[in-house]
Amino acid sequence: MLARWPLVPATDAPESRDREPPEKDASPVSSTGLASGRPLRSTAFRWFLAGQSISTAGSAMSPVALAFGVLEATDSAAWLSAVTTAALVPMVATLLLGGGIADRYRRDTVLRLASLGAGLTQAGVAFLLLTHQPPAFLLPLAALNGAFEGLTKPALRGIVSNLAAGRGLQQASSLLASVRNASRILGPTAAGLLTASVGGGWAIAADAASFLLAAAFFARMSLPDLPPHADGDPTMLGELREGWSYFSSQPWIWTVTLAFAVFNAANMGVWQILGPVIANDTIGAEGWGLVLSARGVGALLASVGMVKLTVRRPMVPALSLMTLGAVPLILLGAGVNTFWLAGAAFAAGVASEFFTVVWETANNTHVPERLLSRVGAHDEFWSFVPIPIGQLSTPFLAAVFGTATVAVTGGGMAAAAMLMPLLVPSLRRIEINRNGD
Repeated sequence: MLARWPLVPATDAPESRDREPPEKDASPVSSTGLASGRPLRSTAFRWFLAGQSISTAGSAMSPVALAFGVLEATDSAAWLSAVTTAALVPMVATLLLGGGIADRYRRDTVLRLASLGAGLTQAGVAFLLLTHQPPAFLLPLAALNGAFEGLTKPALRGIVSNLAAGRGLQQASSLLASVRNASRILGPTAAGLLTASVGGGWAIAADAASFLLAAAFFARMSLPDLPPHADGDPTMLGELREGWSYFSSQPWIWTVTLAFAVFNAANMGVWQILGPVIANDTIGAEGWGLVLSARGVGALLASVGMVKLTVRRPMVPALSLMTLGAVPLILLGAGVNTFWLAGAAFAAGVASEFFTVVWETANNTHVPERLLSRVGAHDEFWSFVPIPIGQLSTPFLAAVFGTATVAVTGGGMAAAAMLMPLLVPSLRRIEINRNGD
């Protein structure tokens, strides 16, 4: 979204960790007239929720459909890895640019165009799979799809503040999280059934249709136009620098980002890479599937509960609970049975979703609205970058030190990382749900 305010002077940024985070700026399109505690009363929010529900359902189907579709077409894990990487790298690379675009232009327009682009590229992928074209043709389409995702994520981080206010921010985030988690449970199953019955190409086609339908829904949630460009307004590059300046000046934000950089590297490396390997020798594929489902159920229940739950100063309990997210890694290395691992995964799902809703609400409450997408883009970019490092280094470390040692050590590192930001006084004092009480 294009900001029509002057750049924030460096002297306005907190110089000490003891200072409170700044209050949220008034937005020219904030809340769009809805009651602060009832986001579903807003027509714009209902259209956004409907579009995001459809888009999320399709996206939850995509990994399973793409994996089996590519394997069906190529019978090659190398090609599957290449297609997946071709999407991941542009997504991460586009995040920061996406943050600038989403703060410079209307976020509903960004979402609509990005969803339209994602739908067309996924339709192209479906066509290539259904017509058995050479797999190399998938790579540019996967890259484009990843770029559209990189443009979408920052817009999603900022648009909730345009559609909700006060206590409604947490309720809106909780409703969106509930939809996301329900899709994570049902989407892969639906994709598996569709892939088994008619093929991965048709499942990808369903994902493409979901993006196009979501774009139509987003078109109905029109936000007010932004003020016209004026002489002396900062350029896109200047606004990107402003986003970095704000992000780097707020210890309560960047310390959490740094903590999740460590957590993500350990979690994704151990859970996604070593997890299936260890499970294959202990609880088996069926047990591993149960563990993954238990985590999804925990996340869904937490997001539903957060619609009503009110915590005035939530960051200490949120980060403390996130240490539970490391427990499954430790138990995985300890070789426990399915029951205990599924229980730990359930608790990790609850903790993870509690933190997610709290973090989104805190950002929407305390980060100036005109900077939300840029700050969110930095948050995601720096916490995502270490993921490939963790995934690539984990097998090597496991070969040297053993899978159990790496899993337990990774879990310990992840837990410690979650507690480090609590040393920042301004983070411990953050309050939410103060407006509209």
